[in-house]
Amino acid sequence: MRDGGETRTDSSDSAAPGVPPSSRIGLTASPVTLPPASGGKSDRVSHLSHRAANTEPMTRHLAFEAIENFRDYGDYQTASGRRLAKGRLYRSASHGRATDADLAALEALDLAVIVDLRRPGERERDPARRPAGFKGQVIQNDQGESAGDDPWWTFVRNSDLSEAAFRGYLNNYYREAPFVERHVDLFSRYFRALAEADGPVLIHCAAGKDRTGVLAALTHHLAGVHHDDILADYLLTNNPERMAARAPMVAQVIHEATGRTATDAAVRAAIGVEAEYLAAAFEVILAAHGSIDAYLAEVLGVDAALREALEARLLE
Repeated sequence: MRDGGETRTDSSDSAAPGVPPSSRIGLTASPVTLPPASGGKSDRVSHLSHRAANTEPMTRHLAFEAIENFRDYGDYQTASGRRLAKGRLYRSASHGRATDADLAALEALDLAVIVDLRRPGERERDPARRPAGFKGQVIQNDQGESAGDDPWWTFVRNSDLSEAAFRGYLNNYYREAPFVERHVDLFSRYFRALAEADGPVLIHCAAGKDRTGVLAALTHHLAGVHHDDILADYLLTNNPERMAARAPMVAQVIHEATGRTATDAAVRAAIGVEAEYLAAAFEVILAAHGSIDAYLAEVLGVDAALREALEARLLE
C-alpha cells in the first residue's frame, strides 16, 4: 500500500529543500481552483459537481485480468483546437501480477516506452512482468528506499488508521511529490522520451494513482487540456468497481501488518484520490515557480523546443 497510499503503491518521498509550505485545501463543496492549462483560461470548478465535456467515465479503462487502473489518458480536446491523440498515452498500476493474457494484451499495444515510477525496493518486491522479447525503452531509476525500508508502511504501523490520518498523509505526499529528486529525474526523462518515441508510452507506479496521477496531469496541462478534464481524468481512479474490489484486500493487508482494523472510510481514503490532492501538488508548484509552465521548463527541462516536439508527436 504505497503510492501515496495503497497496497503495492509508493510512500512519501522526502521533499527537496526549499519547497515552500502549502496551506491545506479542505474536502468541502467549495470550489477547487486548478491552474489553467497551457493556452487555456482559468476558472473555478467544484470537484463535487463539475462535469467535463471530454471525459466519459469507465470508457477509458482497458480490461486486464491482473493489471489495475489501466487507462488511455489521451483523446482530449486542447486549448489549441487540436486533440490529444488516442492510443498514444497509457497509465496503469503495477504489472507484477500480470497474467499471460495480460502480457499478450500489452504486446498488442506495441508500447515504445514504459516508465516505471516505482522505487527500487518496490521493483524488487514486485518485479514487473513484460511481454517476452519486449524491445521498448524502460525508464526507471535506483533512487529511493531499499526493499526493507518502506516509509508508507512505517506510517501505517504508527498511525491511528483513521480516515483523517490517511488523508493527511496523502495531502503531504502530493505537496512533496513534484520536487522529489527521483521524481524530477523520471518525469524529465519521460517528457524527453515522449517527444522521441515512435509509438505509445505507458506510465505506471504501484497503484497507478499518485505518482502516475501527477505525471498524467502535468502532461495534460502541457498539452492544453482543460482543467475540468484534467481533474475528471485524475478522478477516474475512483472507479467504483476498482474501489469495491480493492477495499477488502487492502483492509486485510492493513490488519495483517498492524493487528488493527481500519474503518471502511479509512480504507477508501487509502485507495482513492481526491481533487484536493492534485490541487495541493499544483499549489506548491505555483508557490515555487509562479506557473506550471515555469516548473516544466525550470525543473523538468521542458523548453520551447521540447514543447514543440511534444505537440508535434501528441496533438492531432
